[in-house]
Amino acid sequence: MKARLVLEDGSWFEGESFGATGESFGEVVFNTGMAGYQEVLTDPSYCGQIVTMTYPLVGNYGCNMDDIESTKSHVRGFVVREAAKHPSHYRSQDSLDAYLKRENVIGIEGIDTRRLTRILRVHGTMRGVITTQATPLEELVARVNAFDLAHDQVAQVTTKSAYRVPADGDRIVLLDFGTKMGTLRSLRERGCDIVVLPAFSTREEILAWKPKGIMLSNGPGDPEDLLPIVEVIKQLIGQIPMFGICMGHQLLSLACGATTEKLQFGHRGANHPVKDLRSGRVFITSQNHGYVVKEKSLIGTDLQLTHINQNDGTVEGVRHAVHAAFSVQYHPEARPGPDDSDYLFDDFLTMIEAFWEGGKHVAKA
Repeated sequence: MKARLVLEDGSWFEGESFGATGESFGEVVFNTGMAGYQEVLTDPSYCGQIVTMTYPLVGNYGCNMDDIESTKSHVRGFVVREAAKHPSHYRSQDSLDAYLKRENVIGIEGIDTRRLTRILRVHGTMRGVITTQATPLEELVARVNAFDLAHDQVAQVTTKSAYRVPADGDRIVLLDFGTKMGTLRSLRERGCDIVVLPAFSTREEILAWKPKGIMLSNGPGDPEDLLPIVEVIKQLIGQIPMFGICMGHQLLSLACGATTEKLQFGHRGANHPVKDLRSGRVFITSQNHGYVVKEKSLIGTDLQLTHINQNDGTVEGVRHAVHAAFSVQYHPEARPGPDDSDYLFDDFLTMIEAFWEGGKHVAKA
């Protein structure tokens, strides 16, 4: 079955449909990873987006239940050059086509993904639609331009109620803005007693669990749409040690007085070099974000710049100069991607130990 991808500037591509059929609108972005497509499909940070994979062959090792990062797919569409028809891997349980059908995600293959990526790099991410219907092109372009991107993605992906992953170690409250299972795995491997709370939990609801530390997770969308969460974080800085990842990094920065901005085409992939300004060491990192903290906005705040992106110089990490709090823009849980930055979870637990040994006490709820 034929399928088309149409962008808001009128650019369009015709290819073959795979996965679900129908019509789906979203923000068209690209990911430069050579593998990890199943983690991409199930990463809540892609909520509302049509994802293009720049690597030409996708689906060759199939799909399984071990590599998912959440219980369902969150993308609005999937674009590849070639979708493998006969996957080969000892853990494979399904083909990519079968998986997308089950998740009701529309896919398109056989288009020039290099040309599409160049368009997005030059002109920035765009609204778009994937359709298997015979709608006239002019009508599709008009509908794409009339389509409003969502501003409630975090509300769509956060847990609806608190749940616990019990263990004997330090209790960590994980505020779920769209967290990945990789973060839970990383904390669980260190023996943490994890309590996952909805994104819009209040200060009192968080403190009621008597946490030793708070993790601010990754998540989709514009951080400036989440000012109520920023206010809660502001109330907790200095009371409980904090570690933020991606969206959590942006929200912590906003709570400290910094500002954010949207990148032209974002950072999405598993090969982004990040320099630690304190050691001079460069780490290869996994990233998935369309917004960054403005470096100039750190001036006059209590945040110190700790990491920068080696490709474009954007902010990749900050640390509070007074209180026990730090954050990074990239994904140290590395699902998918290299585990160069896995040590940051250990740094978090070391910070927690030092904080409580220093005689600090949790504020009363």
